[in-house]
Amino acid sequence: MATTPTQGDTPAAPREYVLGTNPAELQRLGFQHRLWSRAAHRLWTRAGIRPGHRVLDVGAGPGFASLDFAQIVGPAGQVLGIDESEPYITFANDQARARHLTHATFAVADAAQLDALEQVEPGTFDIAYCRWLLCFVPDPEAVVAAIARALKPGGKLLVQDYFRYDTMCVAPRSDAFETVIAAIAKSWRDHGGNPDIMGTLPTIAVNRGLHIEHIDRIDPGPARPGTTMWHWPDTFWGVFLPRLAEFGYITPEQHAAFLAEWETLSANPAAYMHLPPMYELIATR
Repeated sequence: MATTPTQGDTPAAPREYVLGTNPAELQRLGFQHRLWSRAAHRLWTRAGIRPGHRVLDVGAGPGFASLDFAQIVGPAGQVLGIDESEPYITFANDQARARHLTHATFAVADAAQLDALEQVEPGTFDIAYCRWLLCFVPDPEAVVAAIARALKPGGKLLVQDYFRYDTMCVAPRSDAFETVIAAIAKSWRDHGGNPDIMGTLPTIAVNRGLHIEHIDRIDPGPARPGTTMWHWPDTFWGVFLPRLAEFGYITPEQHAAFLAEWETLSANPAAYMHLPPMYELIATR
C-alpha cells in the first residue's frame, strides 16, 4: 500500500498505509467491508469463485475479504492475503487462527513484488482480488504485472476501485465540502496514487496480456443523512482529515468549516450526497 502523504519533496517516515494503521482505521475498515460486502460478493459470484479455488487477496489490509474467501473456497482451497502493514497482517493471521481457517494465511509484502514471496508461485492462483489498493500504489502497472504472473491460464483478476473520486459532492452544494474533497484527491496524487485509477486500469490489464471480461459501475445511489451510506464517509472524516490538516493540505480553518458544514448537512432532511464513483473489473489471463 501507499505511504503517508506529504507536501513537497520530503519523504514520509515510517512507510505506512496512506490512511494509517491505527485502531480507529481498523474499525473503519471493518465497517466499510460490511457495508460494501454485497457488491463484493456479487462480483465474486460473477467470477465463479468456488470451493477448491486458490485466491490471492492483494492489499488485504486486516483480512476482512480474505476471511470471507476462506469460507467460500473451503479447506480444499487456499487463500493468501498480502499487505505492507505488519499490524494488519498480524491481526488477520490471529483472526484466521481464532476462526480455525487454517487454509487462510497472510504475509507482509509489497504488492508490486509478489514474486519475492515463496507462497506466490507463477501460474498457481485461480483468483486475485484488489479492492481500494490500486488507487494508492505508485506503480499500478507493476502490481498488475505481478498478479498476471501469479494467475493460472484462465485465472481472473477482480478489482473494485475509484474513478473520478473528486466528483464526490453534496446537495445543497457546499464550497467547504468540495474544498476538502479536492484536497483529499490531491494528497493521493502527490503521493503517487491515482483516485481515477479505474479510468486507466483496463488499458493496464490489456497491456499485461489480460482479457477484459467485465466492467461496470457499482452504484449504491445517493446517500442521505441517517443512513449507513451517509455514515460511511463520516467514519473517514474522523480518521483522515486530521492527517490531511497535519500535512498541510487543508488549513485548520478549512477543517473547522468542513466539520461545521457536515454537521449542518447531517441534520438536513433534504440533503443527499453523490458518493465517489466505484467501478469493478474482471480480467482473465
